Amino acid sequence: MAISNDDLFKLVKILPEEAKQSAYDFLKFLINGSRRPDWIEIEKMESENIPLSKEEERQMRNTDFLSWEDAMHELDLPTDIKP
Repeated sequence: MAISNDDLFKLVKILPEEAKQSAYDFLKFLINGSRRPDWIEIEKMESENIPLSKEEERQMRNTDFLSWEDAMHELDLPTDIKP
């Protein structure tokens, strides 16, 4: 089913103001999603060499581990579900 631009514009015009940012973000996601690099392209990309934030460094040093079962229990979810 083809949707005309006019129909899309009408929907955007009646969006509540607080929903416009979400709609914009979602439309950008749809546009960019059609041209995402595949894994071969990602492997060929150069590293961005962006330094880790203090929080990221802390997380990398953290040796704590939470098993799937413990996470399920902590979230009060049924533990008979397998990942």
